[in-house]
Amino acid sequence: MTALLEVLALHAADAQRAEDGGADRVQLVGSLVDAGRSPEPALVEKVRDATSLEVRVLLRLRDGFGTDGGEVTRLRGLAASYAAAGADGIVMGFLNGQGDIDAEVLGAILADGDWPWTCHRAVDHALDSDRAWRTLHTLPRLDQVLTAGSARDLEHGLDDLIARARSDARSAALICAGGNLLPEHVPWLVRAGVRSFHLTSAARPLGSWKAYVDAALVGTWRTLIDAETRHLPR
Repeated sequence: MTALLEVLALHAADAQRAEDGGADRVQLVGSLVDAGRSPEPALVEKVRDATSLEVRVLLRLRDGFGTDGGEVTRLRGLAASYAAAGADGIVMGFLNGQGDIDAEVLGAILADGDWPWTCHRAVDHALDSDRAWRTLHTLPRLDQVLTAGSARDLEHGLDDLIARARSDARSAALICAGGNLLPEHVPWLVRAGVRSFHLTSAARPLGSWKAYVDAALVGTWRTLIDAETRHLPR
């Protein structure tokens, strides 16, 4: 059984190198300001031309996970532009004023397309994570939830994420483990039923955002993940 390996990319060169290293997908981000902002559609076109990998694009215009009515119109337009530029899917996550998954905003954006999407760590910041997961299960076309199991990182959320994956096969199938993923996390997550993994700075030399994604580093993660999943039932 092959697990999915996703790498965060900032430009076409990152995407090319992720593909050379054996990644399955890139998450395209326009900038790293405030934990990531949306790219311009022109960048999506460049990345689409540079790689045959699946490309999912971050949809976020401000810090945090909130939004408002006026911004939702912009987000809907951007999502349509990304699809037209060749994106395969969208990465987004929004919370309402009560700290719950904002199903209304997500539904408005989802109504305009037919693309699959990843929920981007909003579940980690929700006031009630169990309720947040229940809401996510009701939303159309969701096939991944990028999560660290905590609002901080996987080092702090690993136990909770493993417990959720073990107790709920439906959630386990959605989990894409990310948030300072370390090699020692992978065996535990795989045994719990997690089959998707997300790399950020770990795909770059010395973990530096000034460096491009390194194909050899991606390759070491590919080897590790494949070794852990090789003997699992298909």
